Amino acid sequence: MPLGLHKHGDDHRRKSGDEGSAEVAGGDDETVVEPDQGNVLSHIISQLRPGADLNKVTLPTFILEPKSMLERITNFMAHPETLLPMPEIEDPTQRFVSVVKFYLSGWHIKPPGVKKPLNPILGETFTCYWEYPDHTRGYYISEQTSHHPPKSSYFFMAPEHNIRIDGALKPRSKFLGNSAASLMEGVGVLRFMNRGKTRGGERYFLTQPNMYARGILFGKMKYELGDHSFIKCPENGLMADIEFKTKGYFGGTYNAIGGSIKNEKTGELLFELSGMWSGEMVLKDVRTGHKEVLFNASHAKHTPPIVRPIEEQGERESQRLWLNTVIAIKESNHTAATEEKSKIEDRQRDETAKRAEQGIEWQPKLFRPIRGGPGGPEEGEEGLDWILNANVDGATPEEKTKQIVAIAPILKGQQHNQQSKASQPQQSQVKSQSPGRPQQQMAGHDDLIDFGQSNPAPITSAPIGQTDPMQFQSNAPPGMQAPLQPGHPLKRVDTKTNDLDEFVDAPGY
Repeated sequence: MPLGLHKHGDDHRRKSGDEGSAEVAGGDDETVVEPDQGNVLSHIISQLRPGADLNKVTLPTFILEPKSMLERITNFMAHPETLLPMPEIEDPTQRFVSVVKFYLSGWHIKPPGVKKPLNPILGETFTCYWEYPDHTRGYYISEQTSHHPPKSSYFFMAPEHNIRIDGALKPRSKFLGNSAASLMEGVGVLRFMNRGKTRGGERYFLTQPNMYARGILFGKMKYELGDHSFIKCPENGLMADIEFKTKGYFGGTYNAIGGSIKNEKTGELLFELSGMWSGEMVLKDVRTGHKEVLFNASHAKHTPPIVRPIEEQGERESQRLWLNTVIAIKESNHTAATEEKSKIEDRQRDETAKRAEQGIEWQPKLFRPIRGGPGGPEEGEEGLDWILNANVDGATPEEKTKQIVAIAPILKGQQHNQQSKASQPQQSQVKSQSPGRPQQQMAGHDDLIDFGQSNPAPITSAPIGQTDPMQFQSNAPPGMQAPLQPGHPLKRVDTKTNDLDEFVDAPGY
C-alpha cells in the first residue's frame, strides 16, 4: 500500500504497519543477498571484528525495517485476545499461565526476511492507541531516553481492563563472524491494578530473548531468536524459564522453544512448554500429563495500533521523523535511504556536540529516573532506568484516560499546540549546576528540532490550513493579548525573563 492515510470508518487514521513491511506470521525468515547488496556488505566488512559493537557500524539500508524500534515494541501488545482477559482470571496459577501465553503471542509479528528496525534518535517519541471490540482503548507512549547506550522507554495502559506495562529495551549489538547478535537487555513490568496487595497491583517481570541474524556475509540470511528469557511474579512466587532454541550445525530446527513454569517458593515444577514460537506452542501439566495448545501463531492475526496522521505529528515523532527514510526503504532506493538516514543521524551528532560544548546534560521529556533501592517507591524495578514522568492514578478508568492523554498527543486531533508534556520545550541541566534546577536546552538553528529557545516569544503553529488562535494579535491594544478562545490557552510572556505563562479554561471531556 502506498504511503498515506488509513481509512477507518468516517475518519482518517494511520494503522502502524498498514504502509509498513507486510508483517507476517513468522514463516518467512530468510533474506537472499543480491549481488548489488553484496557490494554494499563489502563496505561494512572492513569495519567488523568478532565482538565488535554494531552500534558504531553503519549498516546497509536493505536490512532495515521501515519503522523505528519505538514503534516495533508495540508488537507485544498487538494481540488483545491474549492481553485483555488476564486480570480477570481468579486462580493465580492460571493467571500466570495467561501471562506466559500473552508473552509468547507477539514474537511471530515481524517483516519477511531479516530486518532491523531503525535506531531511534535521542528524544524521539512514538505514541499510538488501540480500539478494542468492547469499545475500550489501550494507550502507548514511548521515548528514546538514551542513545549511547541505546535505551527505549515505554508505557502502556488499558484503563478499563486494569492493565499497565512499563518497560525499557536496551539492545546491544555484536558482530559474531557470519552472524550479528542483538542482545536484548532491559525489562518489562506488567501490572494488574485490580490484583495483589502491593502498591500499583500484582507485578510480572519479563525479559526478552536475544535476536540473531545468521549468514550476513555469505549464504542466506536467517533470523533467529535465542537464549533464555524469564517471567517472574514476586507476589505469587511463580516463574517461567523460556528457552528460545537456535538451530545447531548438525541438527535441530528453527524457531523452537522449550521451557517450564515452577513455584519458586516450593521448587515444584508445574508446567512444561514446547513447540515453535512461529507456530503451535503446547503447555503440559506435569501433575496430570494433560497437554493443550497454549497459542498457535501460524494463522494468528494481530491488531496493529492506530497512529495519528503524519500532519498532526511533531517533528520528533517516529513516523514523521523517519518519513523520507521509510519511503526510500520501501522503494528499495538504498542510496536515498542512506542519505535520508544520514541527515537525521548527522544532525543528532551536531546536537550532541553543541550540548557538550555548552555543558548541558540532556533530559527526557516524558520519562524520569526510576526511584528504586531499598524502601523506594519503585523498589525492584531498577532495571527500567526511566519511568513515565506522570501520575496515572485516577480513581476511575475515565480519570486515568484523562491523565494519559494529557501527557502527550495520542488521539486523532490532539496537537502539539495543546498543553502536554510532549509539547513543552525539552529540559536539560547544566552539568555544573546542582541537581533539580533544570534549564532549557540551548540549541541553535541547526538543531533537528527547533524548540524555540532562541525565539523571544515562542509561538506554536496551528493545524494545517487553519489560523492559529493562540498567536498574539498584532492589532491588539498595547499591553493586551488576544481574547481567550474556547479550547485554546492564552499565552503571556514575562518581559524580564521571557518565561511563557499559559491560561486555559478547565478542559471539558
